[in-house]
Amino acid sequence: MRTLFTIVIVTIAANVTGDKSRFSRYIRRMITQVKFVGIPVKDQARALTFYREKLGFKVATDQPMGDGQRWIELRIGGADTRVVLFTPEGHEDRIGTFFNGSLEADNVQKTFEEMKAKGVEFVQEPRTEPWGTSAIFKDSEGNQFVLSSK
Repeated sequence: MRTLFTIVIVTIAANVTGDKSRFSRYIRRMITQVKFVGIPVKDQARALTFYREKLGFKVATDQPMGDGQRWIELRIGGADTRVVLFTPEGHEDRIGTFFNGSLEADNVQKTFEEMKAKGVEFVQEPRTEPWGTSAIFKDSEGNQFVLSSK
């Protein structure tokens, strides 16, 4: 109740005084970043091997998560957002689908060549568009990902 009261007071004060900066600072603190994104997988061991050996991701957390599954969080280079190899019950139909997001590389062509040399399957080779360069690859579970430039 106190939070709601604070928002109402700050909103009223911002509207009366025209100073929306205090309100904006308050709102920005509510959500600060994406903590992790989930990738649905059928075989966690196979997926973990793929992400570590083919993409170079590092294990941040790997612990039991009931019913024979594990909670596996992976780090991507210096990124704060982590990748989780976990499929919630009832979401098995998402395995092998298109990931609604993009993984970034400094040099898509070079990264494509390195990944291809490691046996990663690409469904679209690098293509340059006005907005940047991208390619699409599959993971060990058939999920498809866009690899794109900054």
